Amino acid sequence: MVQLDSSDFPRSYMRRVRTWMRSILLDHARRYPRWAVEDLYKLIHQAAMGNEHAVTAENRVRDLLSQEIANLTAGPPEPLVDPISADHRIVRIHLRPFVDRGLDQEVLALAFIMTAKHLPGSLHSLSEYARIALQLAQEGVLPFAPEQFSGYIAEQRAKGFPPVHHSPLFTEKYHPAYRIVARETLPKELLK
Repeated sequence: MVQLDSSDFPRSYMRRVRTWMRSILLDHARRYPRWAVEDLYKLIHQAAMGNEHAVTAENRVRDLLSQEIANLTAGPPEPLVDPISADHRIVRIHLRPFVDRGLDQEVLALAFIMTAKHLPGSLHSLSEYARIALQLAQEGVLPFAPEQFSGYIAEQRAKGFPPVHHSPLFTEKYHPAYRIVARETLPKELLK
């Protein structure tokens, strides 16, 4: 598979990518005002790297999804489909609206598995998203200092950019329950 970097795209496209990602990050800052630096990192990591770290065995994917749905608790209002990558290719499917609409768990499990198998992560995108997030922190529109975010990114870079969990406060306050999937793995009727 060919890996592209930002120099392979017209400047106008890269401006749109930055605009789209800024919009996504600002939306999350508005929806989750108590998020922490690790929650921001988790968001940009998922947007750039997808979910491949989360799939160990297909049956386990199904079991974990069923268990999580069985144990859902109340949470904040959230969309069913929540684009998290600048190109809107990677989305979070929030489980509460998924269950409320009576949608098929197997469809989501298959989308999750297909995403892990066929969507390669992009360290370049992760770096670009981190740069955009740092700019927002420098502008004072995120709830943490630029130095805090850049320090956290440097720590994660030294570790090879691993996936992380949500912060304890985010988990307690927002009860996150979602799956990361590629939009193209979902049936069109789910995307309406």
